[in-house]
Amino acid sequence: MRIEVRAREEGRHVEIRIGIANTGRELNFETSESAADVKASVAAALDAGATHVSFADSKGNTYIVPTSGLAYIEIGTEESRRVGFVA
Repeated sequence: MRIEVRAREEGRHVEIRIGIANTGRELNFETSESAADVKASVAAALDAGATHVSFADSKGNTYIVPTSGLAYIEIGTEESRRVGFVA
């Protein structure tokens, strides 16, 4: 079973950080998917006993992560992209 998270909405981004067991680095990317949809997709994959979960970032890259190696998943809050300088 494969659960996919795909970008639907333009302009809004959620940062996702995934820790993988026995790996010194974490996977970090932004997706246009809502935080609730990401959480639901990951929960569904874990509940169903899926071997991996797939993510698509806001640039169109796809990441496939084995569920057996998940140490943690941090899902940020949804933010709109800021344009220009903030004073």
